[in-house]
Amino acid sequence: MAAQRIFMFKRFERFWHWSQAALIITMLFTGFEIHGYLGGFAFNHALFIHEYAAWLLMTLWVFAIFWHFTTGEWKHYIPTLHNIVPMVRYYSWGIFLGEHHPYHKEPERKHNPLQRLAYLWLKLMINPLIWVSGLLLLFFSYDWIRLSPLGLDLTAVAWTHTAAAYMMLVFFIAHVYLATTGHTPTSYIKAMITGWEDGEDDGVVDAAKEGHSA
Repeated sequence: MAAQRIFMFKRFERFWHWSQAALIITMLFTGFEIHGYLGGFAFNHALFIHEYAAWLLMTLWVFAIFWHFTTGEWKHYIPTLHNIVPMVRYYSWGIFLGEHHPYHKEPERKHNPLQRLAYLWLKLMINPLIWVSGLLLLFFSYDWIRLSPLGLDLTAVAWTHTAAAYMMLVFFIAHVYLATTGHTPTSYIKAMITGWEDGEDDGVVDAAKEGHSA
C-alpha cells in the first residue's frame, strides 16, 4: 500500500478548531456548573466564565465565517448524499471488520458525506438554538430587553438553551470518537495539529466522482 502525505488543514483552520474546542468545553463545563451538576465553582464564578467564553466564541465565529467565505472553504460543507450508503455501512460495522475507509480525503474534499450532514445539523440546528437562546438569557439578565413583550417565557428559553447544550455535547462526543477512527487512533488528531495528514491510495470507493458531484 502506497502512503501519501497531504497538507490538509491551514493554520487558521487549526487555530479555529482548537480554540473553538477549548471554548465549547469551557462553556459545557461551566454550563453544567451553573445548573449545579458538578460542584467545582461557585455559581457567580461559573456564570462569569460562561458569559465571557460565549463572547469569545461568538467573536471567533465572526472571524471564522469571514475566513470561510473569503477563502472558499465553505464549499467543503456543501451537503451531498452521493456515496452516503458506503459511509453508513463503514461506520456501522465495516470499521470493526478492518475494512478500508470508503472516502478518500483531499484538500479539495476534506469532509465525507456523513461529516457534511453532521456539520449541517450543527450549523443550522444546534448553533442557532444555542446562540439565540443564550443571547436572550444574557440580555434579559442585564435588563436590556424584556422577553414578555416578545411573547417569550424565560423558563422556555432556558430549557431550549439547555436542550441545545445537550445536543452540542452529543455532537462533541461523536466528534471525539470519530477523530480516533483514522489509520491510527491519533492520526486525525495529529493532522489537526500539524496540518499534514497521512493517507493511503487504495481502498477508495468512487471518491473522484463524489468530488465532482459535491
